[in-house]
Amino acid sequence: MAITKDMLIREVLLERSDAAQILMAHGLGCVGCPSSQMETLEEAAAVHGMNIDDLLAALNK
Repeated sequence: MAITKDMLIREVLLERSDAAQILMAHGLGCVGCPSSQMETLEEAAAVHGMNIDDLLAALNK
């Protein structure tokens, strides 16, 4: 299953066992934050000034 920008962070964490490490390596350190349960990857990337395309490439590797 491909990870997309509209997936909730919670879904990504359930989909990939190494997702937390990838997200944190790209600057998204709040993977355990309560808002991550309801926030999409695209929303999180925007809030943290991250490039969503780079993040998706890493998560879909």
